[in-house]
Amino acid sequence: MKTAFLEQQIREKKSFLCVGLDTDLEKIPPHLLDEEDPIFVFNKGIIDATKDYAVAFKPNIAFYEAYGIRGWKSLQKTIDYLNQTAPEVFTIADAKRGDIGNTAQRYARAFFEDLQFDAVTVAPYMGHDSVEPFLEFQDKHTILLALTSNSGAFDFQTRDMEGQALYKQVLNTSKSYRNAGNLMYVVGATKAEFLAEIRSIVPDHFLLVPGVGAQGGSLSEVCQHGMNKQVGLLVNSSRGIIYASNGRGYGEAARTKAMELQREMATYL
Repeated sequence: MKTAFLEQQIREKKSFLCVGLDTDLEKIPPHLLDEEDPIFVFNKGIIDATKDYAVAFKPNIAFYEAYGIRGWKSLQKTIDYLNQTAPEVFTIADAKRGDIGNTAQRYARAFFEDLQFDAVTVAPYMGHDSVEPFLEFQDKHTILLALTSNSGAFDFQTRDMEGQALYKQVLNTSKSYRNAGNLMYVVGATKAEFLAEIRSIVPDHFLLVPGVGAQGGSLSEVCQHGMNKQVGLLVNSSRGIIYASNGRGYGEAARTKAMELQREMATYL
């Protein structure tokens, strides 16, 4: 399983940092817009600058789909570059797919076989037959949305459903899915107070934790409540790292921010 390499990286780099590649042409340094593929050039600069401190990278697929075929080509070049130059890092397609049967299988093939990502985020609302097609792929991981960092999470995810919050039902039910050992879960850093109880339900699974940095999540609280014996955390930072500067020194600025987070993470390991 790729998680064995992930755990090794965490020990070697003293880091559980995931860098989110939410690349927006309106926010990248203006001088890159003259490049043939500014999205890929920007991503390459961020990857080169931060890969010493990050154990995972997470392109948000919407930021590539928004540019049509041009964006998909940039995504393909980005994942190819990651797999060629940093094969040890864990790659996540933040796609939040959620459909059933053959459709789910096609989504899984797109991200696991064609693009060669290690993991993909999946919405659980349609149940087991929207998740299990992803879990069929050996050495690949499905990251289920459990308790997200946005304010709208309280619309449904924390609502009481027959004596149990919906997100807890998602966690408990998903453990019975075929190949459930391939599951990871999204838990927002802005919901850190829920992490201890989440850990009691899924003690051994990795948690992908967005929301540290620009969204105001606390790394210390995440570690206090969410860390297990294998660390079991991937803490994502996107805007706080990749847009640390929009000048020609954007890579160095991103490296500094990633290094600061890595050094803080090292104190919790």
